[in-house]
Amino acid sequence: MNFLQTALAFIVCLGSLIIFHELGHYLVARWCGVKVLRFSVGMGKVVWSRRFGPDQTEWAVSALPLGGYVKMLDSREADLGDLPPEDLKREFTRQNVWKRIAIVAAGPAANFLIAIVLFAGLYMHGVEEPTSKISVRANEAAVATAAWSAGLRSGDVVTAVNEQPVAVWSELRWNLIQSAIDKTEARIAVERTGQGRFTFVLPAAVLATLDLEGDVPGKLGVGVARPAPVVQEVVAGGPAARAGLLKGDLLLSVDGTPVADGIAFIDIIRAAAGKTVQVAVRRAGQQLVLPMVPLAEQAKTGKGTVTVGKISAYVAQLPDMISVPSSPIAAVGKALARVWDTCTMTVKMIGKMITGEVSLKNVTGPITIADYAGQTARMGAASYLSFIAFISISLGVMNLLPIPVLDGGHLLYYSLEVLTGRSVPERFGEIAQRLGMGLLLTLMLLAVFNDVARLL
Repeated sequence: MNFLQTALAFIVCLGSLIIFHELGHYLVARWCGVKVLRFSVGMGKVVWSRRFGPDQTEWAVSALPLGGYVKMLDSREADLGDLPPEDLKREFTRQNVWKRIAIVAAGPAANFLIAIVLFAGLYMHGVEEPTSKISVRANEAAVATAAWSAGLRSGDVVTAVNEQPVAVWSELRWNLIQSAIDKTEARIAVERTGQGRFTFVLPAAVLATLDLEGDVPGKLGVGVARPAPVVQEVVAGGPAARAGLLKGDLLLSVDGTPVADGIAFIDIIRAAAGKTVQVAVRRAGQQLVLPMVPLAEQAKTGKGTVTVGKISAYVAQLPDMISVPSSPIAAVGKALARVWDTCTMTVKMIGKMITGEVSLKNVTGPITIADYAGQTARMGAASYLSFIAFISISLGVMNLLPIPVLDGGHLLYYSLEVLTGRSVPERFGEIAQRLGMGLLLTLMLLAVFNDVARLL
């Protein structure tokens, strides 16, 4: 069931974004008077098609599902000798350079527009997210974490990072990642209950050494603050009930290891399948120790089937949540800022991968995208739509890279034409196309390799 849901979420995400991208090219081409011969979702051999519209444009589905294209009337691809004069005027290369730039740029622009619309809608609706209240680990492998060393403590509510207001966890995480990419210090303003406001600094030297893959705040020792590990429900007949655990018990430790929150308790129990553990709890002001044996059960994970421990009890683990809807104008403003920030962060990451400052293992492909599509779809509509918006931005930026086979490569040609007054020589264009295709195939192979490596 999860596989089908993941596959469907991936197809809807990538398929819809490809269609909107190509629609951008199509609509602007029609607006500029260029004749469109085919609109294809997918690449390679056409497996289904129908003709519609005044130009009898062929709307097609092709065999390879990754990608799509809009085929226009183009003298570089066919002999146009038998065409009537009115059609020759609508040939792509006969348009002035600004029209050609508009047609090519319309695809990535459509991706950015979709992201703006999705983010604006989410901001207007209000997305429930964890607040910026944090938990801080004191040490990791006997070494003080960066957050603890800087002075941050569990229960602090972050209000700003580098003077950028912060209200929810995603904003805090975003700002920390940006500081890590820029290799600049992060000045974190917090409110501490009963003590007032403070500002702490995570040094640039620490942020510059972070691996940007995975949980960046976690690598600094920062996590979402969660409630005290209080038992919310005990299932009759389960290991917890047989050991005497009751609703309302506060979990203190397991085999002497302190329990910080519900997630920490669950992790300890999952790792203790079939073993007797001593669970210390506080009940009505008294401390008790309850021996219990977690049942061993099989569970599916991203790495296959594993054995985990379960005690049939539910523990408080959800963090404080907040949802603040924005006005339409404010929502659009926030959406524009989010898209711009994501674009600049993506470009910086690409630049750092080229210079070797960031590992190439951060290049991801369709398998990872499908995995995240499935995960976010299971989390809810808001998470899934946010993921689609992020992928749409990534597609827009990727297509603007100055690689000849991509939109960015064509825009580079036309920019040179604007500067020099002459089009790029055909022979040069053919050679650049081959080199660009080779580079693109190399990137695709690297992405798939990284995807497989993550699975293994």
